[in-house]
Amino acid sequence: MQILFLVPYPTGKAPSQRFRFEQYFDFLTAAGHRYWVAPFISEATWAILYKPGHQLQKVAGILGGFLRRFGLLFVVPKYDYVFIHREASPIGPPVFEWLISKVLGKKIIYDFDDAIWIPNTSEANKIVAGVKWHHKVGSICRWAYKVSCGNAYLRDYARQFNQKAVVNPTTIDTVNLHNQVRDQQAPGKLVIGWTGTHSTLKYIEQVVPVLAKLEQEFDFEFRVISNQPPELPLRSLVYQPWQKETEIADLLRFHVGLMPLEDDPWAKGKCAFKALQYMALGEPALVSPVGMNTEVVQEDVNGNVCATPEQWEAALRNLLSNPAVRSRMGQAARQTVEARYSVVANRENFLALFS
Repeated sequence: MQILFLVPYPTGKAPSQRFRFEQYFDFLTAAGHRYWVAPFISEATWAILYKPGHQLQKVAGILGGFLRRFGLLFVVPKYDYVFIHREASPIGPPVFEWLISKVLGKKIIYDFDDAIWIPNTSEANKIVAGVKWHHKVGSICRWAYKVSCGNAYLRDYARQFNQKAVVNPTTIDTVNLHNQVRDQQAPGKLVIGWTGTHSTLKYIEQVVPVLAKLEQEFDFEFRVISNQPPELPLRSLVYQPWQKETEIADLLRFHVGLMPLEDDPWAKGKCAFKALQYMALGEPALVSPVGMNTEVVQEDVNGNVCATPEQWEAALRNLLSNPAVRSRMGQAARQTVEARYSVVANRENFLALFS
């Protein structure tokens, strides 16, 4: 089969692309399929996309993306499937999706891992917030051959429009990437960690009072890995810029990983990706009971589900004090990912999208 991937960003850059489908490319080739990846955003535009300023360059980059999309319409007929991640274009109505499905008659595999029908504007993308056209998601679901959803909440939304909506979880490559396990017994300062992008930094705020209290009793480091530094009143805070080249080595410094969320419709669409990254490296995950988190984390087995400040404090206190508990939970966490949320475990589920 010939498969065209219409994606927002250049290959190897965005976590949603890397962990939802890019790591399956070798499997597609091994199965005898051929694919081509067509990003909307160029490498040059990606380099400035989330930086302040550069408004003219960003506008030029968006216009360039539209020109490339129009040009692609002439080659779409040679493909058997068109896999669209999130949307064919970041602004405006779903013109390209309609043309591909209704005029060119191609089978669309529509993929998303967030509640993208809900407006969620950040400072970085406010320039296009008014023309995002969030309500187009339902239409694209309706026109798609199949809909690939990151969790059951997203699938249930998609099934209002298309009964061929399935759960295709965001997965971890435990063989080639997250292929090491944290030694919880090794000497050194304890590290409580969090990783994510600027758009999710706000979720950390709910655990700041707990961390401030615990840092009066324990000698630990609260390490934040992100593309922007947080402003938090914690003496234990250490900021580390995210780098793809050192991604795994940096995450392996954590003893415990945090994934706090707010209980709102947008967060319900989250696919527990942070938790899965920690768990794949043998690190217990402490999470809010929101979205897919409660499917992934089993209380006192591979982590803890924390709904109140008291629960966050008790869970962190237990893990800071007991390396044996960290080791036990870390081993169980790794086993959970290998069995249910690894690329190997999900391979056939992913390939079945193209059938």
